[in-house]
Amino acid sequence: MTSPAPLCIIAGPTLAAYNFGPNHPFGDQRYPAFMAALKACGLVGKVRICEPAEADDTTLGLFHTPELISHVRKHSITGAGYLDYGDTPAFRGVFAAAATVVGATLKAVDRVMAGECRRAFVPIAGLHHARPDRVAGFCVFNDCAIAIEHLRRQHGIRRIAYVDIDAHHADGVFYGYEDDPDLLYVDFHQDGRTLYPGTGSLDETGTGAGAGLKMNIPMPPGSGDALFMKLWPAAERFLNKHRPEFILLECGADSLAGDPLTHLGYTAAVHGHVARRLSALADECCAGRLVAMGGGGYHLDNINAAWLAVLEGMLAET
Repeated sequence: MTSPAPLCIIAGPTLAAYNFGPNHPFGDQRYPAFMAALKACGLVGKVRICEPAEADDTTLGLFHTPELISHVRKHSITGAGYLDYGDTPAFRGVFAAAATVVGATLKAVDRVMAGECRRAFVPIAGLHHARPDRVAGFCVFNDCAIAIEHLRRQHGIRRIAYVDIDAHHADGVFYGYEDDPDLLYVDFHQDGRTLYPGTGSLDETGTGAGAGLKMNIPMPPGSGDALFMKLWPAAERFLNKHRPEFILLECGADSLAGDPLTHLGYTAAVHGHVARRLSALADECCAGRLVAMGGGGYHLDNINAAWLAVLEGMLAET
């Protein structure tokens, strides 16, 4: 019997197809640049590379409406126009590319749940803005939310922690689970008064049965490592108190200094620290089960630095 890998990376050309061309921030160089950096840094020998698979309509429907799925499929044939209000252009094949992002994240979840790897990472994933009924902010289908539903329905996992350190608020996940008592939510993001999507204020802590189970931490523009490290322990205490059964991390690199679309000032040390601490928490309370999704990031050097730091953190002994 093959021993479980410490870390699986879900990667392949079908996943790389999720991009909006060379003139778009979410462009066609993000994936190859990261894979080249991964090969150059020597981590390839320590991880298992796994091919993604395309999610079917039933799986997409765990979070999205039939109308939204049909809307994307229609535009995927013509490749014309925008899928949203003007940020997310259609292209021929966008449906399959977006469904493959979902399938890649679910492959990561399934491999972890099957014990084939301890943790997993998906570089092109973490499309946290998509809502049940609409595309938004470069995000066609919300693989984060579908992973939550998949964990519950296919694996019987109820209490899930979703942690997001992307510069943008994960509005698609937050409002999709605002009243959910079993979705623990922690989101560090640039203050919504200064950045899309304009949400995620400090007082948004959940509603109804989910009240008090969500943490939104808006960061002032220019915030660096020192402020993040000062605020992080409270988030860790919150997660430890509620003992999740599985942890999802959206580790967008657009919170690093120099990103062309955002205004935070982290270094990759933040991403490495979060990955190490969540790995330790996962080892303590949920059999090591942690899946990280690459999220945003529009400066290639930052993407490489942040995501490699995440991998190193997930591989660290805890």
